[in-house]
Amino acid sequence: MLEELTSFYLYHLILITGELLIFITVFHMIYQRRSPVNMISWLLLMLLMPYVAVFLYFIFGSRKRKPKYKKENYSLQALADNNTEKSLLNGLLVGQGHDLPRQQFDLFTDATQANSALLESISQAEHTICMSTYVFKFDAVTHEVINRLAERAKAGVEVRLLIDSLGSLGAYFMQHRFKALREAGAQVAFFMPVLKMPFRNYINLRNHRKIFLFDHCRVLSGGMNLSREYFGPQADPKRWQDVLFRVEGESVRDYSKIFASDWRYATHEKLTLPEREAIKTLCMHSHAGSQCDTRVQVAPSGPDLKGDVLYESLLNAIYSAVQRIWIVTPYFVPDEALTRALMIAHNRGVDVKLITPKNSNHTIADLARSSFMRELEEHGIAIHLYKGTMLHAKAVLFDQGAMLGSVNLDNRSLFLNYEVATFVASERVLGEIETWMQGLLVMSVSEPRSKSRVRRVMENFMRILAPQL
Repeated sequence: MLEELTSFYLYHLILITGELLIFITVFHMIYQRRSPVNMISWLLLMLLMPYVAVFLYFIFGSRKRKPKYKKENYSLQALADNNTEKSLLNGLLVGQGHDLPRQQFDLFTDATQANSALLESISQAEHTICMSTYVFKFDAVTHEVINRLAERAKAGVEVRLLIDSLGSLGAYFMQHRFKALREAGAQVAFFMPVLKMPFRNYINLRNHRKIFLFDHCRVLSGGMNLSREYFGPQADPKRWQDVLFRVEGESVRDYSKIFASDWRYATHEKLTLPEREAIKTLCMHSHAGSQCDTRVQVAPSGPDLKGDVLYESLLNAIYSAVQRIWIVTPYFVPDEALTRALMIAHNRGVDVKLITPKNSNHTIADLARSSFMRELEEHGIAIHLYKGTMLHAKAVLFDQGAMLGSVNLDNRSLFLNYEVATFVASERVLGEIETWMQGLLVMSVSEPRSKSRVRRVMENFMRILAPQL
């Protein structure tokens, strides 16, 4: 009798606790003013797996971070020391960002050229090297990178390497392989260690930025991580398609501030950065005689910014476009506003192109994107499926501006991860981006989506869960 009574009370205690947690979860979503689509996807998951969904929500459900645990929030205005940055950012994409200074900008769409640019920049650094990456794999490419970083560290250069712990689990669990680099004087840190400080970290909010800084006057950025999938001294038919670019000019200080914020959060070390005028002088000396013809605007996004300026600027640029919107992205899982904006642009006569892998490296993402791609196709927008190696590049080409960087057109990149995008305006650079995209189009096919009813049901179901991918 006592055992039955104990079991009865235990069962009801678990039931009441579970219902209370569900109530708290729903209240939290309402308090955070989550979008209806986002709330519906979580509620559906709670109906299917109530207790598991609650657990997952408190791990993956957070988006914007409160300014505690020393990860300061910063605004775009504070980042650029410019109270008109939002208007300049929007203006740049529609060809009106004339107040931005012209800087040197070099685009690398070839992995061997990108590899040479990276290694040369490391070897030429005289004072500081600050590198941030999402993926770091131990292979022949990173072996050479580590060796050169160690050489510069021994020469007295301050070397800092910041790696996302979840994106680079292999490196995180094999840190003994950084021993020689650390002994040379370099610092290696992991962003949000997965096995430390569980209440400080949000496993869902990852540092997806790729920033390679040299002497605070030169930066390499884009979509390339540190591994042989992206870089290499020789051509490799299996290597992924991606983009890297180099900036020399005043905008480098913005990248420096972004890196400094991430580094401080990971290590508690506050970096001292040179003033903008000092960087301007250094850059003028480093690229004397170079072609400085590109207006550049840096735009970070992520949990450490209060708003979604990058996302809003992207929408504004789509609505402002008159001639073209060419999109290259490995993962296409947009929200309703972005989908509608593209369809409205097409209705206005804008040339809208979406170039994405025929088969990406994430099967679930491919299934989730199908419903959105079908909707665009039914609206008359052609989808170009790249049939070469994995297309990992992220770029959007507008009338008189372009967006490059680490940002995919999916919920995770636009609203969850720490990202950085770079907006550029230059006749030369836009011509290079267009030529590169034309090459991707030649290697692409346009195939209508499968009309199987079972397939459609699966696609539409995945669309409900898309905000959590």
